[in-house]
Amino acid sequence: MGADDLKEKMAAAELRPSMSYSDYLQLDKVLTAQAPISASPDELLFIIQHQTSELWMKLAISELRGAMQAVAADELRPAFKKLTRVARIFEQLNNAWDVLRTMTPSEYTSFRAVLGQSSGFQSWQYRAIEFLAGNRNAAMLKQYADQPDRVRILEAILVRPSLYDEALLLLARNGFDIGEEAYRTDWSRKREPSAAVQVAWKAVYVEPDKYWGLYELAEKLVDFEDYFRRWRFNHVTTVERIIGMKRGTGGTSGVSYLRKMLDVELFPELWHLRTEL
Repeated sequence: MGADDLKEKMAAAELRPSMSYSDYLQLDKVLTAQAPISASPDELLFIIQHQTSELWMKLAISELRGAMQAVAADELRPAFKKLTRVARIFEQLNNAWDVLRTMTPSEYTSFRAVLGQSSGFQSWQYRAIEFLAGNRNAAMLKQYADQPDRVRILEAILVRPSLYDEALLLLARNGFDIGEEAYRTDWSRKREPSAAVQVAWKAVYVEPDKYWGLYELAEKLVDFEDYFRRWRFNHVTTVERIIGMKRGTGGTSGVSYLRKMLDVELFPELWHLRTEL
């Protein structure tokens, strides 16, 4: 938003006779967005849990985009701030599972049938976060075939470097040999761990004082993935606690699928190098 746009918005706000807390936050829209279908009082918890998670994800996407732009421009201090915020967002998302885990299997069963085929697996914002971070799988776009607007958003992410790609390009700009990663043009494909990249990151960790900016960036990435992994673990634990080994409403294998996701690494070389230090 430019300075002129901001001035116009501020001027428009001053012209309003009174802006209440409710008006500013559009609470009439927010608080009427919950529409339970069943008679179960526990369905409201389920809806609010997922709606608030999507709001936090919206903020995470905004902060990740900002961090990527900052890294690409060699402006690391703003990137550190934004990545710290993303990690704290996932801390909030983790805490939300504690509330959902108060729901028993009997309570969930009382309204599960009304969910139909809806599932958190279908969250396009979650997919956007994965794509932005660097876990890319274009095949996942198939599930949004009936949502062309969502597909366009996700495709736009896939044609540009991810957060981790930007970090690797930063290594290259600082004189590190990252092998073939320096010449990539197809950003949509899932990358594999690189020995050259691991050597480069190891050099940063061996001499942190010399490469402090890169070292701090690496730790911010690890911090983000740490909270992201905890979120995934809490997800699978919560699902198993509530539905056991039943299939998910969206057609996935449920807990079995979520357990496989625990092995996915966003920034593999940053984890693997620790064994060598």
